[in-house]
Amino acid sequence: MTMDVLNLIGGRWVEGEGEEFADTNPARPSEVVARGRFASAREVARAITAARDAAPGWAATPHHARAEILLRAAALVDAAAEEWGAELAREEGKTLPEAVAEVRGSARVLRYYASEADRDSGEVFASPRPGESVLVVRKPIGVAGLITPFNFPIAIPAWKIGPALTYGNTVVWKPSSLVPLLAYRLAWALAEAGLPDGVLNLVYGEAEAGSAIVDHPGVDAVSFTGSTAVGRAVIARCGELGKPVQTEMGGKNASVVLADADLDHAAEQVCLGAFRSTGQKCTATSRLVVATQVADELLERVADRAARLVVGDPLAPEVEMGPLVSSAARDRVTAGVRQAVGAGAKPLAGAEPLEREGWFVPPTVLDLPGTGVDFWRTELFGPVVGAVRASSTEEALGLADLSEHGLSAAIFTRDLGTALAAIDRLEVGVLHVNSESAGTFPYVPFGGAKQSGFGPKEQGRAAREFYTRTVTVYLGAPA
Repeated sequence: MTMDVLNLIGGRWVEGEGEEFADTNPARPSEVVARGRFASAREVARAITAARDAAPGWAATPHHARAEILLRAAALVDAAAEEWGAELAREEGKTLPEAVAEVRGSARVLRYYASEADRDSGEVFASPRPGESVLVVRKPIGVAGLITPFNFPIAIPAWKIGPALTYGNTVVWKPSSLVPLLAYRLAWALAEAGLPDGVLNLVYGEAEAGSAIVDHPGVDAVSFTGSTAVGRAVIARCGELGKPVQTEMGGKNASVVLADADLDHAAEQVCLGAFRSTGQKCTATSRLVVATQVADELLERVADRAARLVVGDPLAPEVEMGPLVSSAARDRVTAGVRQAVGAGAKPLAGAEPLEREGWFVPPTVLDLPGTGVDFWRTELFGPVVGAVRASSTEEALGLADLSEHGLSAAIFTRDLGTALAAIDRLEVGVLHVNSESAGTFPYVPFGGAKQSGFGPKEQGRAAREFYTRTVTVYLGAPA
């Protein structure tokens, strides 16, 4: 079935004045999942005006009243998890269990941010002056411009929209045009839950719409998740405009397996990190550093697990890995693997294209000739992991840190001292000890170091640092 999706502007669902677009199933590209029309430049401006007009009233709404709307939206999302999960699998390519879990996870995020109404909203400090207290009060930033990617079409929007709304901001949101249906579903749930007109505005569009949001003087702050190249441009433009910006960008995440690791467990976790979600995660494992003593043994386990993964239609119950999101994504990954093999990488599993309908590539394991190959630096965003060997723990940690990115990493060891050393040594925003490099919880900070992130972290209470501003109040008794 094909769904018609609409833009949401000022509380009204509108078709859009821009070009028509179609969202196709990456497992069966002839199947249209959703279709609609992009918002025109005039409509993007109208959405921003609607958000500005709604901002004072929403900021003045008691926090607990805002929270009730988020809770009602979460209940709607939860109730539809099976149906929307199937739609997510059809439009993005995740397996059905992963897709349903993502939908339910987005409801969990909304509930977490609803609970912010029960937590402290400021601080009180003592003053050295008699009869005076010092208050630090938090206020919303105003209108938040949110730009979200394809790979988590409902979860990432939830962890931006949830904190934006709970802290009293209004929103103009541009999702990836590759995944319009789940964006429509989330916006519908929030509107149906009782959001006042103009508090949330959904506009479909390509890069021009994103630029219009970033550039508009009516947008007070921008949160972006996507590629490092685009993120840098957003950071630069917001810097020119003096506008707060939060970005979560690319990753080239390493898993380090040391000689004392449980190799069966490590191999399973490396494969989960590399191949779940078809490797289309900014936290996916794409680099593997293995202690020389156990390298052959570990790589044999990883390659064997990769070769046995069932690849196919993500709605089929036996399938463990679906397609990439588009033909362009498949071509990029295939070209990256071909280039690595040409530079001396030895394929241990996968590498050869899959001859079937859809944008499928095989789970691929490469034994790299060293860190000089382009693969070590370039994010392919697909189910490919490349391995190098290290003769010592210090060398292994150094190789893992050899990247301009610093989003996530994993280390597998039984030694507590080594794990503590990794915390100090690795410049990353997220570190997993004896678990896969991907995965996060809504109540703890998420974001990267180096070129993987800029500005305050997302999720948990860290989000408050971006979506609110402080006012320091010196409260003295009247004379």
